[in-house]
Amino acid sequence: MKKHLLTALALTVLAATTQAAVLTEKNLSVTDARQFADSALAACQAKGYAVSVAVVDRAGLLKAFVRADNAGPHTIAAAQAKAFTSVSAKAPTLAMMENAQKNPGAANLTDIPGFLLLGGGVPLKVGNETIGAIGIGGAPGGHLDAQCADEAVQANVALLK
Repeated sequence: MKKHLLTALALTVLAATTQAAVLTEKNLSVTDARQFADSALAACQAKGYAVSVAVVDRAGLLKAFVRADNAGPHTIAAAQAKAFTSVSAKAPTLAMMENAQKNPGAANLTDIPGFLLLGGGVPLKVGNETIGAIGIGGAPGGHLDAQCADEAVQANVALLK
């Protein structure tokens, strides 16, 4: 009887020490996602670029999307893939592309389903925590897509506090 009691006590202590805590995570609201999308579209339109803008949450799921008049149909998938890549890697896709070009070990990142290593994906961060990303496709160069995304982040930096 004493042996069973000690075993039960040991199992109870073990179970109590191995239980996972409930996680609390920051995420992007739909209102903020729409604000980032509209700001990014406006930044590109001011430069004469017809683009698509996708904003994803921390899980890479589409939260907001907008496509400019006359933006090509390919820009839809490109914008979403850039946003997914950026949030997944927690890094700007332009930097990832440049790294993959210089580092043969990183070149295989293009083999990950859904990844697009072209400029235009920018993570949205609160401190060091990535809560989403903007992806833009359609400017005449990924570096220009990235500039529009960066402008949208700067214009809405208060939303990331």
